Amino acid sequence: MRLRWIVMAALLPVIIGIAVAPMISVMVAGSIAKANGCVLHEGFVNPCVVDGKDMGETLYAMGMMGWLMIATIPAGIIALIVWLIVATIMLVTGRRSAPPAAGAS
Repeated sequence: MRLRWIVMAALLPVIIGIAVAPMISVMVAGSIAKANGCVLHEGFVNPCVVDGKDMGETLYAMGMMGWLMIATIPAGIIALIVWLIVATIMLVTGRRSAPPAAGAS
């Protein structure tokens, strides 16, 4: 019974992480571009020199990952709802099937 809760506890951060990963990618790309005075947008790749290396294509790719949020956020919400339903069922059935206390007749 305890193993099920460990698995459930491990699944929650995975679900949330997958759902928000594209958002994190966009925020990191935007922060790097802003810190280095670069322009970042979805139209095309702009040059962005960071420590002597052009990171424009990498930042552009990271920024475009934001479009994955169209899929990952709804999927994450659905997965979270399923997770809550399963956790509730496990909690209710776990209480119902608990062994009687010692000494009870």
